[in-house]
Amino acid sequence: MVEESDAIKKRKIVNRFLQQLTRDEPQMYYATTSEVARALHGMIKEHTNRLDVEEQALIRRMTMKDVEVMLGFQYK
Repeated sequence: MVEESDAIKKRKIVNRFLQQLTRDEPQMYYATTSEVARALHGMIKEHTNRLDVEEQALIRRMTMKDVEVMLGFQYK
């Protein structure tokens, strides 16, 4: 089995938080990428201790700009 890259793992974490954000705050769908990234970054930092140790290590140094870049690039 092929290991997922750290970038893919980070994207999955961000996507999980994005799903929660859009469920909790549907108006964020219409917000700018930077506004969504700011909200997501705050959520991730707030909930870091609820993630498993491997996920915490992946996102520990993730910046708001990192989140914004991930949101700007939609790849499969």
